[in-house]
Amino acid sequence: MLDTILKETEDRMHKALENTKDKFSHVRAGRASVSMLDGVSVEAYGVMTPLNQVGTVSAPEARLLTIDPWDKSIIPAIEKVILQANLGFNPSNDGKIIRLVVPELTEDRRKEYVKLVKKEAEEGKVAIRNVRKDVNNKIRKLEKDSEITEDELKSGEEKVQKMTDKFIAEIDDVLAKKEKELLKV
Repeated sequence: MLDTILKETEDRMHKALENTKDKFSHVRAGRASVSMLDGVSVEAYGVMTPLNQVGTVSAPEARLLTIDPWDKSIIPAIEKVILQANLGFNPSNDGKIIRLVVPELTEDRRKEYVKLVKKEAEEGKVAIRNVRKDVNNKIRKLEKDSEITEDELKSGEEKVQKMTDKFIAEIDDVLAKKEKELLKV
């Protein structure tokens, strides 16, 4: 019973960590990355479709993204959704490929991004602490209902705290790397 709860706890905390990493991947550091366009969809054949499913998205240079649509007739629609997504790109095309130049980040913008990732990291930590709180309440209820012993309760709470510390430390590590990446000129 307790092992199952601890396994679920680790899974939930891992999801919170992965969610935080995912949010970090959308914060650009002045370098082109195909993940910058994740979440941008274009209407193709009457259906909203992610960009990477209507063509090849690549980053051939450090500050350039290219989109090579398989159907050239949707180039105007792709350009329109990129502008609407407000990502700071000004798309240009030659009739075959759309090019997006990734602008250099200003010092102020870099600092704004650092604040943003710190906020995202704190939200990730709060999510992990909420998991800890839920699980500790569950474990206490099991002890109260005499399904586990007091020793198992203490042991379970200690394991949950160790997991919490581990995942919060991982978020701190990821945050430190992202900050370094953002502030690197």
